[in-house]
Amino acid sequence: MNQELEWIEQIAPDMIETLVQRFMIIRHIYWEQPVGRRTLAQEMGLTERVLRTETDFLKKQKLISVSRSGMMVTEKGKELTFGLRKVVDNLVGIQQQEVDLAKFLGISHCMIVPGNTDHQAKVIDSMGKLVEKALEILLPLGHNIVAVMGGTTMAKIAHCLTPKLSDNRDLIFVPARGGVGETVAIQANSVSAAMARRTRGKHRVLYVPEQLSMHAYTPLLSEPSIQQVIQLIRNSDAVIHSIGQAMKMAERRDMNNEIIAMLKRNHAVGEAFGYFFDESGKIVYKIPRIGVQLEDLAKMKCVLAVAGGTSKAKAIVAYMKHAPSQTWLVTDEGAANSILKK
Repeated sequence: MNQELEWIEQIAPDMIETLVQRFMIIRHIYWEQPVGRRTLAQEMGLTERVLRTETDFLKKQKLISVSRSGMMVTEKGKELTFGLRKVVDNLVGIQQQEVDLAKFLGISHCMIVPGNTDHQAKVIDSMGKLVEKALEILLPLGHNIVAVMGGTTMAKIAHCLTPKLSDNRDLIFVPARGGVGETVAIQANSVSAAMARRTRGKHRVLYVPEQLSMHAYTPLLSEPSIQQVIQLIRNSDAVIHSIGQAMKMAERRDMNNEIIAMLKRNHAVGEAFGYFFDESGKIVYKIPRIGVQLEDLAKMKCVLAVAGGTSKAKAIVAYMKHAPSQTWLVTDEGAANSILKK
């Protein structure tokens, strides 16, 4: 494919440019829909005249629709967008960027979607599709126990999974940690249940809150139902998790003022699995908890991290100092460009 694209570019460079530009217009409309021409032109750095010409063409091809509320992508347009993704990503160099990013972070593989989650909420849908694609590649056929972390990103990813993942697989989703005193919908229990429901798999619940003292944990650990889930977590074949910004995670978990002040003094930038890291990757704080620990990751066959947006670049780099080499990262251009300083 690469050779053919090079030949096309040599004989008709304007065709490649037109293809990429029109594809990007459709993709941005999908992310922002409904969106007006002026707003889209400013976001993409195009003149309104150029954008009007291109969107008139796309409307004529029935790839987008136009109403008083703005432009929207049609079902035909969505099918084209997802179908051409690999070709266009190749044209704009994302595949090479994936290789460069994986090498920089010292992990097995990176998958990058165009866009920036910080500014385009729909980018998370594209990341979700890549998460399912990665799991199809990484999870062997047969029985699989998948440990799942919570969080807003993971909750959105869960709704992107489909029953296709369960083809010839017996999937059991388990929470990688207990509740964290946050919105029920984004707790690990809820996310693992959502993933099981979307893929028609099974799930187990861990009825243990996070941030309890070891003294308080002791009687809970003796409960047979909790012991059963803990054993499943320890024997997980895979873990799917996000990477958070340190201060946002501390505030979301309603951590006390002393700990927040300590995190600020130690310049914490990232969080994963209850561990807080500074920019160099040094662990500056750890929440006592039951569930997956950093040291557990090395023995897992599949470790899939999901995080996007320029705002998470430092957090991703900090966590990756501890990530096992078999880690796959699903991210976006916003984070990748910031990490690689492009």
